[in-house]
Order: sequence, then C-alpha cells, then structure tokens
Amino acid sequence: MAPPAPLLPLLLALLGRADPGRACDLQPVTAEPPITLSYATSTVTRGCVSSGSLDTGREVHVLNIKWTKVPAVPLNVSVTPHTGGCVRPAVLIIFCSRCLATITSPCPDLLVRNDTHISLSTTTAPGSEALVASEGELLAWAQSNYGGITSYNELRDPRWVQLRLGEDASSPRDCIPQEHFDAAPHLETEVFFHGVKGCSQEDAQNTRAAHIVRLQPEPSSPITEVNLTLSCPEKAASNQIIILQSRANLTWSLYIYKCDMRFMVSGNYTIVSLPSTQIPGVPLPDTEQGLIAEAFEKNYSVIASYSIIPVSTRIILEIREHETVRSVPVIPTTSAPTHNHDTVPHMLLSMLKPWKCTDETLEIVIAKSYLAPIKDVVNITLRDISCQAEKNTTHFMLKAPLSHCGTLLEGRDHAKNELILSLARGAELRSVRVGFQCNIPRELFLRLFPTAAFEAPQTELEVNKEAFVQASMQWEDHPADLQLKECWLVAPGWEPVLLVQGGEARGAGVAVLEGPPSSHGRKVWRFRFTYSVPEGRHVPFSATLKCKAGLQNNTIFEKVLEVTVKDGWRSLNNRGLGLAAVLGITFGAFLIGALLTAGLWYIYSHTRPISKLQPVSSTAPASESSSTNHSIGSTQSTPCSTSSMA
Repeated sequence: MAPPAPLLPLLLALLGRADPGRACDLQPVTAEPPITLSYATSTVTRGCVSSGSLDTGREVHVLNIKWTKVPAVPLNVSVTPHTGGCVRPAVLIIFCSRCLATITSPCPDLLVRNDTHISLSTTTAPGSEALVASEGELLAWAQSNYGGITSYNELRDPRWVQLRLGEDASSPRDCIPQEHFDAAPHLETEVFFHGVKGCSQEDAQNTRAAHIVRLQPEPSSPITEVNLTLSCPEKAASNQIIILQSRANLTWSLYIYKCDMRFMVSGNYTIVSLPSTQIPGVPLPDTEQGLIAEAFEKNYSVIASYSIIPVSTRIILEIREHETVRSVPVIPTTSAPTHNHDTVPHMLLSMLKPWKCTDETLEIVIAKSYLAPIKDVVNITLRDISCQAEKNTTHFMLKAPLSHCGTLLEGRDHAKNELILSLARGAELRSVRVGFQCNIPRELFLRLFPTAAFEAPQTELEVNKEAFVQASMQWEDHPADLQLKECWLVAPGWEPVLLVQGGEARGAGVAVLEGPPSSHGRKVWRFRFTYSVPEGRHVPFSATLKCKAGLQNNTIFEKVLEVTVKDGWRSLNNRGLGLAAVLGITFGAFLIGALLTAGLWYIYSHTRPISKLQPVSSTAPASESSSTNHSIGSTQSTPCSTSSMA
C-alpha cells in the first residue's frame, strides 16, 4: 500500500529528492494535518425555519450534528433567549451521537432531548462508530412528539454552536430543509475545516514551509473585516510563512500567540499585539497555482497546508506540525556510514507504511523509486522467507493470508510481521529486518467467486451460471452475534433482486452455504446464486451487489461490490480458443483438404481426353516445327484440341 499522496512530496523533500514528474500538485492531506483550522459561519449544511410551532406550547429547535472526525474536546452549545427574554418554553433536540456536548442556557424552561432519548432506527456508517439518523426520521419524530418545528439545522464538524431562541411568524408553515441554508440570525457556529491540501516543490532543497489560507471570492458578502487568531507550539520554527489571500478591500486583524513567522496578506492588516498601525497589504494572485508560485518565489519549498474557506468574521488557525518535521533528520541520498545502514530502512519504511491488512490478507506494495535512499534492494520477504515479494520494473508487491508467512494475530484487531530487505553490498548480501503492525479493519468485506473453491475473486457475473459470494467481517467481541442481514443484486432500471435475508436464502437459485468456523474474531458467510437476465435486457451491463451485516441492536455495516453482468457463452468466446478447439479445427481442415483433393482427382480421371498412344515420328514435317527433338510425353495438337500433360 503506497503512502498517502500528500505525504510523498514532504517525505521526498526530507530525503533530498524530487518527486519525479511533479512540480507541486496539491493533494488532500489524509494523515494528521499540520494545522487545525476553524471558522465562524451562519451557513449550515442543510436547514430550514418554520412558523409551525406558533400554535403549539413551545419552540422546537433541532440540531443534527455530523462528523468527519469526532473531536476529542466537547461540543459547546449555547442557547440564548431572544430580545424579549425567555418568554416561551423551548425544546432543543440535539442528535450528536457518541460525542460529548455541553449545553448552557439562562432559560430555566429549556428541555434538552439528545439521541439517547430519541427512539429511532439508527445505524452505523461503515468505517465510523457514530450513530447516524436520517433527516426525515428526526423531523418526523420532532413533529409527532411536539406538533411543530421552529428550526432545523444540520451541522458538519462544529466546534461550538450558538442558538438564539425566537419564532418568526413570516416563516413558511412547514420546515423543508434546503442545501447551504443561511441560518442567520438564529444560529452561528464555528466549524472545523477538514479539506487541507499540501505538496512540495520539485527539486526542493529545503523544508521552509508555507501555510496558505484563501477566502472564497464572494463579492456580495457584507463582511469587511476578518479576525484571525494564530497560535503556534512552544519553540516553533521561524522558517514558515502565512499567506492570507482575499479580496483587496478586506481588512485583517491578526491575534498572534507564540508565533515567529512572516506574513503576506492581500488586504490591509493590523497585528493586535503591536501599536494599532494598519499595515498595507500586497497584491496576491487569486488562483491556486499563482499562490503556490508566490510561496516558491520566496524560497518556501513545502506547501505545508493549503486551505480555501468561505469569507468569515472569525478564523482560528493553529500551527502544530512544523516543529515535528524539523525534528526528523534528513536521510542522505549519498552513501551513509556503515552504522546507519539499518537506520535508513527503518526510518523510511516507518514513514511510507506500505502495509495494509484486510480481514484475511496482508498486502505490501512499495514503489522502487521510494527505496532509492536504501541502496541495492534486491529482494523483500516477510518473516517467513518463503513469502517473497513479486517485483516488476516499478514495484515490489506481496499478498499473503493472515494465517501464513509468520504473521501473528494479536488482540484480534491487528497483525504483526517483519519486512526483511535483502541488500547487495558488493559481493556481500546482507538483510535488514523492519518490524511492523497493521490494523485489521472492522468493516464488512464482500467478494464474488466463480467456483465453490472460493479462490481468485472476480467482479464478473455470468448470466445463467452459478456465482459464489463470501461476506466476512472482523469483530473483536462475540463474533457469533454478528448476522448477515440481507444481500441484494441491484441493476439500474430494474427491480432489485433479494438474494439473502436474515441469513436465509430468498428467491429461486439461491442457496446459503456453510462458511468456515469463526476464528480470531472473524465471521464468514457464504451463499451461491444464479442470475437470469430480465427479458429485454442486453448484456453486458453494470450491477451492484449490496450486503448488510450487523448485531441484534441494529448496528449495521454495509458493503457494496460493483460487478459486470456478462453472457457466459460470449465471455467464453472472448477468452480465445483452447487446445481442443485448435486440434479440432486443424483436423477438420485436413479432412476437408483430403476430400477436396480426392474429388478433383476423381473428376480429372473421368473427364480427361482419351488419346491413342501412337509412336511418335522421329522426323516431324517441316511445316510443323523446325525442331527435331520432341518431348517423349507430348501429344499431337490439332486446331480443335488443347495441349496437355498427363
């Protein structure tokens, strides 16, 4: 498994090498980002207001909180009264699953209902432990329990929320959510930004880092001043620059804590800790590549973070990465001292992390170009040296079952092994061992096989031919409680086909098979089915195999596998001719040739002219030919005959 794309340029910069073929292609930072960025806004992901609660006994406000990553700090929700004070009782319905929320309000009659008090058919999204509820469920529950809804707001990654009570009689009667809803003036929130990107300049010779914050161009925005709070860790490096780009008539107020760095700002700005003198800004490009080029021109080779956010009155930017980067030693590209030969592979592989675990396999993928600092890698194996990586011109690749190659399963949720690198040092062959651990993901895996041997998974489903499906999942505690809830085959434009429900076969041609026993917390389900194409449907076409598994308490894990439905006979023809077919065609061609030759001989032998075998005169008439030497096999020719050879 290759390292996350945004880490490669930074890694290669640290190694003193350029990323081949790339100048600075921004990529999302999938690992821990170098900054924490949040901003204030009144625009919610989805929302609405209504006057439906005016006829009821209280206001009803619904907050549906969704997370990209659940924060470690509590969510602060402040509920404030409108200008007339706490006039009517109010209900706050907050769905913030498995997060800690602190709610404060001066209104004594505020009733808070959270997800633990809401009876919904909640599920668990794949890859996440947080419960999720549909928008319709929340609104229906609130409507049925309280008779009306004052406001509904769906928030993504909030840091804090301020909700102002009050109802507007001019609002629509029904609360119908809209995308990117402007919830002002009843709501303001500060949200985390998780779209940070990064890259490194080609042929970078230093690790001087630039952080770029760009405000989306919104000419109609009434905001004229932005307050930016910037904080850095203790003893932060000074070789960084902050580039703030916005429309030119925007004024920035900078609150700086423990940061020693340069600034480039497109609008005028003031540094609050200094005498309040406004500093003129500088013209900055309004494009992504233009801003990157601006950083490079100032000799900042690493774009540590690039963020583009809406115009906001308050922005919080926390730098927390560059000190760590500086503490990582540069790995030289020249020959390292002998005692460092083992250090370089350990450091490089720890940063690349080329290993990946599924519920049943361990996979290693390493690009050879990333191993250049490790001289002369000729082979890679696992702890069991018989498990060797395959190699081509660009990569080392290895895939092995978790139960083989010396892999140790510990605690049911992670696997341990070693990468053994064989290095050629002249005539000497030596090895370096790098231990590693990879997590076994707790998710549903889905595979399609052509035979009951359940080997060589594929994504092709042949019409009117048996196919075999395996669903599997790693579960730390009590895997026996897991159930295969249902499996469907879905093709666009046609009714879905139910294959399995409640662990039992549904429909014709479906049979549930016995799976292997649970081991190391892994549960496996298997079934086979035959798919017939609906009348009038032409192959090939794409379809989706969709399965759900879960526990008794409705915790659901879902997996989707895209497949291609093909005609089995046509697929066979497309694979080429086998040996039997070639031999059959060859024998048929020989037989046809022999019969054709025999037929021609028969026709010739029964239709040739019958000639009288007469002695040939030794002297031909002078009028016939001037030659005295005739062929022995020649025949006489007349004006009405054709000369031939027997």
